[in-house]
Amino acid sequence: MQSENNTHLPASATLAPFRNPVFRSIWTATQISSLGWLVQTVAISWLMATISASDLMVALVQAASTLPVFLLSIVAGAIADNFSRRWVMFAGHCLIALASTTLMISVGLGFASPWLILALGFLAGCGFALNDPAWHASVGDILHKRDIPAAVTLMSVGYNIVRSVGPALGGVVLAFLGPLAAFALAALSDLAPLTAIWRTRWNVRTSPLPRERMTMAIHDGVRFTVMSLEIRAAIARATLFGLASISILALLPLFVRDQLKSGPIIYGILLAGFGMGAFIAGMSNSFLRRITSQNRLVSFASVACAACCLSLALTSSVPVAAVSLALGGAGWLITWTGIDVSVQLASPRWVVGRTLSIYYALSAGGMAAGSWIWGTVAQNYSLGWALEGAAGALLLVAAAGMLFPVGPWEETDQESSDFRPPELALDLKPRSGPIVVKVEYRIPEENIETFLGYMRARRHVQSRAGARNWTLQRNLQTPSIWTETFRTPTWMDFLRLNHRLTAADKEIGDHLLSLHDGEDSPHTVLSIERTTEAARTRSPTLFSRPPR
Repeated sequence: MQSENNTHLPASATLAPFRNPVFRSIWTATQISSLGWLVQTVAISWLMATISASDLMVALVQAASTLPVFLLSIVAGAIADNFSRRWVMFAGHCLIALASTTLMISVGLGFASPWLILALGFLAGCGFALNDPAWHASVGDILHKRDIPAAVTLMSVGYNIVRSVGPALGGVVLAFLGPLAAFALAALSDLAPLTAIWRTRWNVRTSPLPRERMTMAIHDGVRFTVMSLEIRAAIARATLFGLASISILALLPLFVRDQLKSGPIIYGILLAGFGMGAFIAGMSNSFLRRITSQNRLVSFASVACAACCLSLALTSSVPVAAVSLALGGAGWLITWTGIDVSVQLASPRWVVGRTLSIYYALSAGGMAAGSWIWGTVAQNYSLGWALEGAAGALLLVAAAGMLFPVGPWEETDQESSDFRPPELALDLKPRSGPIVVKVEYRIPEENIETFLGYMRARRHVQSRAGARNWTLQRNLQTPSIWTETFRTPTWMDFLRLNHRLTAADKEIGDHLLSLHDGEDSPHTVLSIERTTEAARTRSPTLFSRPPR
């Protein structure tokens, strides 16, 4: 149930986040690093195409860097929510720098092999898996909520501005200076984000409670995501889109080599066209959001990517391919920006790193699987079949908008509300439990239907925050009395649950309070369960001291 106070998020000026020096510094450094990464990606893809005769190995270059995001992002999200996001970002960029430096040394010494290239791509992917959830989650810490859509758009636009320059630069460097120079440039560019993160600071609202165990943090993040309909739909849509749309980038080296009969410069130019389309779409994003719904916009983006794939399958013209890739780039940016912002705005701050990481994991898993699927189709059948099949799949993804709609960008208060633990007569330890909570309401007959509607919403928000075995009972002897009951495994879990409830969640309690018929507030009882099993005692004949 959406709060009555929810409003559509007002459009923020696209460049407004740049007024924040922390965001500006890290954003700029990230673009420098991305430039080096794109130059390296061009070099890796082309190097793989020249040292390996397998079309599948070429397509797996994309999979190697995206697979770690699928495997590790959920753990990385739990780390981002439990540790300093700044230091998590720093660690991620250290792994990326290590992979780039090792690749540069390997090529320089002449022992680069297809499997080593894939392994180092996997290591860099591990760095991205650590960095991306922490960086995107930090946007909500650094900026005001109204600036989040503009910030996410700028992050995508920035990358695609670099994509417009990086591949062309990579093609030129590769053609005139060789792969070693490309890898050296990438290794140097990794110093920029490391320096920016080291020098900047930003305030983060910390929890007064102890850090969660990793297994429990992952469990709670998955539970919240599964129970959030809007986030679940967005992730499903992203996974399907990644599965189908990655065909454009995964098969592009084969398209240039086999269909255009060209080299790395043309490959770089076509990637620049893809990035330019994304840049134009990013600059137009606010206008597009005003003229159509977010769900319809994402569906149109899938159709644009389908048109790109179909056009590539049917053309041997570089200009036509460049225009088609610009259309595909526009669809790519609109989809990923729309889904990323939807997940961020639907997630409270305590779990945003985990919801984003699950989104990244499943969408990256879709892209990794798609790289393998379309590479296999190209190798066993033909490149044209692979592109045409991907176009058909993207049209199905567009139609999936009816089943998995991307919600509108709405502003709700997702900050955790203040909570003061109740006074207790017993001295409980953090691991004491299970804790049973009972809240008794007195509801007039005419308010029952409204009460049950708010209770359905309350069950949802309480359960996804950690409540177990939630039930609602009606007193058979006094039918106006209703009792809400739920459990938490420990006292610490009870405290976490209440710290996780946002101000928007607490509004449901305010509505229930207005329906309560009584001078006092609904009566709340906290209990701790105790077993009635007989305790085992030690035998006095074996362990007691004999009487003197």
